Amino acid sequence: MSVAFWVLAVVAVVAGVMVFVVDSMARATFALLASLLAVGGTFLLIDLRYLGVLIVLMMVMEMMIMAIFMIMYMMNPAGLMPMKMVHNNRAAAIIAGAAFVLLAAGALLTPWPAAKGRPGGDPTHALGLSIMGPKMLVMMVIGVAILATMISTVVLATHKGRYDR
Repeated sequence: MSVAFWVLAVVAVVAGVMVFVVDSMARATFALLASLLAVGGTFLLIDLRYLGVLIVLMMVMEMMIMAIFMIMYMMNPAGLMPMKMVHNNRAAAIIAGAAFVLLAAGALLTPWPAAKGRPGGDPTHALGLSIMGPKMLVMMVIGVAILATMISTVVLATHKGRYDR
């Protein structure tokens, strides 16, 4: 399990760096997808099945939608033509370095409380209850409505439309 964790960690970091190294939107999209799939796999390794599957499903759908919009609206076909992906390198490096230092200092200097007792039965269920509480049914219905909206949008956006056979 530790070998799989390190493989997924390396894949996530390398693919995340590739998002900023490659020279086209399509390649950056697929690198981002690979990175986030590795993160989802990591969640699956630590027995957070619901969150792992949720990350995988959301990222696959999100990247599909991004690819569809790239093909539809970009001037270069499918975002495959080379383009400069990073702008204002100096300011971006300064801001990223400052954000890293602040976040690292916050993580290292915070007096974290010691764990007391053992966690409950299913950590995913407990997390869902603490985040959603009594609104879980509403969120499930909204999720189905959003899925239906995405499917109908793709159907209506096709060249032939919904009435052409």
